[in-house]
Amino acid sequence: MPGLTQPGLCFSYPYSIMTKKIRAAITGVGGYVPDYILTNKELETMVETNDEWIVSRTGIKERRILKGENQGVSVMGIEAVKEMLRKTGTDPKEIDAIIFGTITPDMQFPAAANLVAAGVGATNAFSYDIGAACSGFIYGLATGASFIESGRYKKVVVIGGDKMSAILDYTDRTTCIIFGDGAGCVLLEPTEEEVGVIDSILRSDGTGECYLHMKAGGSRMPASHETVDKRLHYVYQEGSAVFKFAVTNMADVAAQVCERNHLAPNDIQWLVPHQANKRIIDATANRVGVREDQVMMNIERYGNTTAGTIPLLLWDYERQLKKGDNLIIAAFGGGFTWGAIYVKWAYDPQ
Repeated sequence: MPGLTQPGLCFSYPYSIMTKKIRAAITGVGGYVPDYILTNKELETMVETNDEWIVSRTGIKERRILKGENQGVSVMGIEAVKEMLRKTGTDPKEIDAIIFGTITPDMQFPAAANLVAAGVGATNAFSYDIGAACSGFIYGLATGASFIESGRYKKVVVIGGDKMSAILDYTDRTTCIIFGDGAGCVLLEPTEEEVGVIDSILRSDGTGECYLHMKAGGSRMPASHETVDKRLHYVYQEGSAVFKFAVTNMADVAAQVCERNHLAPNDIQWLVPHQANKRIIDATANRVGVREDQVMMNIERYGNTTAGTIPLLLWDYERQLKKGDNLIIAAFGGGFTWGAIYVKWAYDPQ
């Protein structure tokens, strides 16, 4: 630029040097679980199992089930977002985007996120679903954080939730004991403070298809009388194989995020693990090196709500979180999909 070397003139630094890094901070949390509680005792009347067997292998004592006609996952997403908007005093018309991690949308299209946007009055938001199974929320969180960090968007809502009862075979004790229904959400907003989404590692491996999937209902095998008669529209899982993959990959990626951000176990206030199975949670905690009292857990009350587990943990533990707390969030799901995110909490208890 002409004249910059003349005496007495101030040097104009580039904009990138003058401004601080924009981070995406979680500024609010909402959640919703249905009223109906399906206990292990009730499951004993439906399938060959018992309370001791379920608790010893999974840590689950009960799970919530969404009952009633025309009740899709969007119903739970709407309630979770409404609560978050109310708690944060946010005008829904200010929301720029809604991302919904779910594998149980109300229908193939429109997206469940579209229905949530309409249901809460977010008339200025664009919205879409992410189908990454149990990792759907962390995939959405990383994506939403990127939108905020770009500077183009100011308020992004990320939801995780599933109505797993809609795709469960309640004669299959290997799957029906594990899953429940529920949804949670967070609001992301920009900040220049050293808080928010700090780092993430996301992974996937499609060769895991054979171990955890739903055979029918997609374009490969559309719904027909034959697929319904053969009970192909339910979750299929090879538990032992999934367990081995989950223990290794979820634990390793959580440890990798800690290592590359130089976080020792004592630096971590909370491990926020996907609530798939208590043994997987324990293995991840051991790999990261945190104590039991540093691990968020509610699997005993909700079971595995798939993409809903992590936001529901944040919802349950919100009052215990303090500004500056280091959270390591980790998940593993069908696909296979997995990942971990390092979040520094942005606000004190309300």
